Amino acid sequence: IGMKEEKKATREAFGETLVELGEKYNNIVVLDADLAEATKTKLFAKKFPERFFDMGIAEANMFSTAAGMATTSKVPFASTFAMFAGRSYDQIRNSICYPNLNVKICVTHAGITVGEDGATHQMLEDIGIMRILPNMKVISPSDSVQTKWAIEEAYKIKGPVYIRLSRFKTPIIYEETQKFELGKMVQIGSGKDVTIFATGDVVCEAIKAKEE
Repeated sequence: IGMKEEKKATREAFGETLVELGEKYNNIVVLDADLAEATKTKLFAKKFPERFFDMGIAEANMFSTAAGMATTSKVPFASTFAMFAGRSYDQIRNSICYPNLNVKICVTHAGITVGEDGATHQMLEDIGIMRILPNMKVISPSDSVQTKWAIEEAYKIKGPVYIRLSRFKTPIIYEETQKFELGKMVQIGSGKDVTIFATGDVVCEAIKAKEE
């Protein structure tokens, strides 16, 4: 395992995988809070306009609507920026997690690497906030290959899932044939002096540190 020269944003892999899943499963619906261009849910919207819902700048309403859809055997993927999902903690906690509803929360622009979007769009606390909620599973993919697996895995999981994606392009780390297991770490390198743990888009930086 090692970084390749090719780079791809995890949000791009998210959008592409949604379309692939939408072709296989007609119970998938996608909701977005007026950010489809940035979150890449626009790809699903173009292919399946009847199953796409732009909820406007109203994240709490979006997650509540997703919860309602989940009670009708739909599998909603609700997307916005990580920072804006935090506004809806109450709805995610009470309407999705406590009743253990099958809603997939897919956020982009997580962490501090949001570029020109600025400091108000940076989100660091979301892993801790979401991880503490009952029934919630948190997945933080580190490249586009792992993102594809994460979205497919999220569909299979019955219950709430929070997937954390990045804005900028990250190096591809894993092979297409790589197998992953939820809750189990992947060892990328070995050594005797220190141990480096990383998740999400920071994994590529950890690999650089290992090489140094």
